[in-house]
Amino acid sequence: MSDKYIIAIDQGTTSSRAIIFSHAGQIVSVGQMEHEQIFPRAGWVEHDPMEIWTNVREVVAAALAKADLTPEAIHAVGVTNQRETTVVWDKATGEPVYNAIVWQDTRTAKIVDELGAELGQDRYKARVGLPLATYFSGPKVKWILDNVEGARARAEAGELLMGNMDTWVIWNMTGGPDGGVHVTDVTNASRTMLMDLKSLAWDPEICADMTVPMSMLPEIRSSAEVYGHVRAEGVLAGVPIAGDLGDQQAATFGQACFEVGMAKNTYGTGNFMLMNTGEKLVPSKNGLLTTVCYKIGDAAPVYALEGSIAVTGSLVQWLRDNLKIVSSAPEIEALAKTVDDNGGAYFVPAFSGLFAPYWKSDARGAIVGLTRYVNRGHIARAVLEATAYQTREVLDAMEADADVKLTELKVDGGMTVNELLMQFQADVLDVDVVRPVVAETTALGAAYAAGIATGYWEGEQDVIDNWAEAKRWTPSMDKTEVERLYRNWKKAVTRTFDWVDEDVIE
Repeated sequence: MSDKYIIAIDQGTTSSRAIIFSHAGQIVSVGQMEHEQIFPRAGWVEHDPMEIWTNVREVVAAALAKADLTPEAIHAVGVTNQRETTVVWDKATGEPVYNAIVWQDTRTAKIVDELGAELGQDRYKARVGLPLATYFSGPKVKWILDNVEGARARAEAGELLMGNMDTWVIWNMTGGPDGGVHVTDVTNASRTMLMDLKSLAWDPEICADMTVPMSMLPEIRSSAEVYGHVRAEGVLAGVPIAGDLGDQQAATFGQACFEVGMAKNTYGTGNFMLMNTGEKLVPSKNGLLTTVCYKIGDAAPVYALEGSIAVTGSLVQWLRDNLKIVSSAPEIEALAKTVDDNGGAYFVPAFSGLFAPYWKSDARGAIVGLTRYVNRGHIARAVLEATAYQTREVLDAMEADADVKLTELKVDGGMTVNELLMQFQADVLDVDVVRPVVAETTALGAAYAAGIATGYWEGEQDVIDNWAEAKRWTPSMDKTEVERLYRNWKKAVTRTFDWVDEDVIE
């Protein structure tokens, strides 16, 4: 099938991309468009679903044009997406009833508090693997139904559908109001707080607690099977859509983390570390999430432990856009290199509260340890170091939960081009950090799932054979100094706790 290709649609937090891959797992071409980040109030983050759907069609066309390929050259489509970002729409018209509420959004804090009032944050954790938190999809749907005029009545009448962005994209690609397929995969469903991890089915009791009508929910399918075909008037008319994975699970698949104990960390808007735990569900006692890693067709599901960090790459964007300290994200490395250390400054970016391993939605960001010695170079360095420290916290929790000592960490995502950060990450973790040749592992994982489902690739061994190491960073910093820095980081984190009171205006 060397004359055929797989296209992956990567619907991310800041942009939508279409990447065409060859049989060797190499990038042939890329189409990419950013979409607007909408901040109606402090703590609220939204996207326009119609803008995203328009962009998806445009990036597919752009990727084909750049590669000078016709749609007939595309064997199958894989979809991957920003997880937990939730959209509710009218199934007759395809019109969203409200903007998509993004995974970083904290407006559901009161809903989450009410759900956990008597039984606590872990009320559903044994069933869904997740603590009650603003991060997940279920409370976002409830908020929309409670706050958009007429939405609840329409939902109860069976007129509305919901989904994460994978569901939205696939429904529109397969026909929308004219026969669109309303599906999601097990990895995305496991991020709603509405799916039972053992049965891989929607939990009626939790749906009732969150007042989400089950008629709104998509059908749960595996991560690699043919869900439908692109509608006749689409750019890829007739091509099967055969892969669907949440972005972090897709990256884990693309990194060939198929053995128990293998882990990857993706450095994007936030950071997400996943460790394969095989067919075993491992409950976390240390603030991690238990999630579905992937499910290939009729095979048994594979599970993972996940450490989710809300703000890493987006902190660099904040430094660029809000403080204007740098004019482009890549400049931060050069600025950080103007100093030898952080000058005693620590930046805890709890903009959306703290995710793993703390799960404190009432935390807020803080810069601590400031003296008049600190300059913009120290702040830039503190921004990068924050990513490495947060990753260390997650890895410590993961090793405690899984009783496994990591020997190396596979990394991917945009921030891995930052040599200073990657070396500091290896130093802080005291393990080798390894970047693959193809760093776009999120899109690659979705492509592999679609290709395996349709016979383009035979199975996981092809993924392993295609994976290749590009760069390795080995720890070199004095361990005493590492522990001193990390101790101060932990102290800084505690300063962000319990910031939001009842009378704080958000």
